[in-house]
Amino acid sequence: MLFVFRYCRMLEEGSFRGRKADFVFMFLFGGVLMTLLGFLGSLFFLGQALMAMLVYVWSRRSPHVRVNFFGLLNFQAPFLPWALMGFSMLLGNSVLTDLLGIIVGHIYYFLEDVFPNQPGGKRLLLTPNFLKLLLDDPQEDPNYLPLPEEQPEP
Repeated sequence: MLFVFRYCRMLEEGSFRGRKADFVFMFLFGGVLMTLLGFLGSLFFLGQALMAMLVYVWSRRSPHVRVNFFGLLNFQAPFLPWALMGFSMLLGNSVLTDLLGIIVGHIYYFLEDVFPNQPGGKRLLLTPNFLKLLLDDPQEDPNYLPLPEEQPEP
């Protein structure tokens, strides 16, 4: 649970700052894709997969951050999802759930950050307008002139 809170907060305050609708859309995209792939793999408890997806997206967007893993290992952030999967395996858990989260996180990262920057690439994941209207702050009109009593005096 600590990982979900920590990396979710880092994502929200970092690469999703001022983009609440995009942040919610990432959860919706990941949740739907994980549910569909989870049914194919007979995985029904996907909380750990959601955590792995969040950690994966954060780690790919923060490649130069150094991570201290339980005070034992220091490494770059992109290795964190794999270290967590290895730790989960050491505890005797199935790695399929972690692997599902990493796969879904990679699909989101590729479609959102990699493919649009390729020659001929474009954004395929577009946040629906109703989410933007519902969650994002309205954009200020650059041509708006406040009433004289609202203007600061020079």
